[in-house]
Amino acid sequence: MKLIDIAQTLRDNAYPGRGILIGKSADAARAVIAYFIMGRSVNSRNRVFVPTEDGIRTEAFDPSKMVDPSLIIYHPVRTWEGKTIVTNGDQTDTIWEGMKEGKCYRHSLLTRTFEPDAPNFTPRISGVVKPNGDYNLSILKSFDGDPDFACKYFFEYNAKPGFGHFLHTYMGDGNPLPSFEGEPELCILPCDTAAELADRLWSSLNSDNKVSLFVRTIDLSTGETVDVIKNVNQ
Repeated sequence: MKLIDIAQTLRDNAYPGRGILIGKSADAARAVIAYFIMGRSVNSRNRVFVPTEDGIRTEAFDPSKMVDPSLIIYHPVRTWEGKTIVTNGDQTDTIWEGMKEGKCYRHSLLTRTFEPDAPNFTPRISGVVKPNGDYNLSILKSFDGDPDFACKYFFEYNAKPGFGHFLHTYMGDGNPLPSFEGEPELCILPCDTAAELADRLWSSLNSDNKVSLFVRTIDLSTGETVDVIKNVNQ
């Protein structure tokens, strides 16, 4: 599999959309999670990440400018019994509620499909990090833009120190937006702190389209977390 430089990959793509990066630090001590959102419309750009008791939530920066909250207001990150869930939509709650009932993330996601935002049919991307640092990723996307058929892909990884996988919604800008293709991209994860990784990712995202970024590291021996949030709208 091709090994990418995550910072360069972001610099080369003006509009990857929403992205999830999960892996393990090079010293094997921490799980690493990053999630970002981008936007082209006023409605999409009018958002911030705010912390919650078990993760983060998107909120309107200026409530008077909010047009339709259905696909842009949700919990990107939640936790349950040592597992961390990160997604680009309200399927975070679908996975979280399924876990409470003893279901695995895959069974929960089989009840969902891509977003109903024709003509883009934005993929739903999701990840789950286990207490030992191993992780899952998933993408639910349309069958080549056909709204009547869905493709549902699930990937499971034993976390390897110094490496991660990157999954995003779009291959680039366009109309309609081209959905992500292939397996999650393999990338190098140096031994960055949460703040260092957040700075590196944030500076690599397109300045015209980036909206918010969340980075979390999890100490695999203690479960202690360090979170960093960056919002264009401060």
